Amino acid sequence: MPNIVLFSGSSHHDLSQKVADRLGLELGKVITKKFSNQETCVEIGESVRGEDVYIIQSGCGEINDNLMELLIMINACKIASSSRVTAVIPCFPYARQDKKDKSRAPISAKLVANMLSVAGADHIITMDLHASQIQVCSAQFVVSNQVIDISMILAEAIRRTHNGESVSYLFSHVPL
Repeated sequence: MPNIVLFSGSSHHDLSQKVADRLGLELGKVITKKFSNQETCVEIGESVRGEDVYIIQSGCGEINDNLMELLIMINACKIASSSRVTAVIPCFPYARQDKKDKSRAPISAKLVANMLSVAGADHIITMDLHASQIQVCSAQFVVSNQVIDISMILAEAIRRTHNGESVSYLFSHVPL
């Protein structure tokens, strides 16, 4: 069985460190920088070949930069032959744009889910989705809207996903 490799995006390093501490893991080495034209460059600093990779990156703050960084990290791990890549996104970007409410309006939440899938994400773990219809997008979602210690829930979701278990029952008491 592959080992867990946990990476942190730049959006919330403290949360990623708390999750890593709860799992008894070290965060993987990743270098993120910007080119002079503001393009994001990500370098994965260790081998992920055959590993089960989890990337924690929130969709808050500089949403577009954080999303692009996450997409690049997912793709970098996928083309480096990781066995599985799971995006752990505590705050799903563009979740409020989850339905077509006007003619010619995009469904941006679905676009983001599709982008994550195309980048190479095998699973997505997220919380506090704006509406349950986002779940019909192309990836697996875990939903919770309770005020809880997120690092504990994310650590448990990562542990169970790694063991091949479904984690949706962790939140079965949450109305959708």
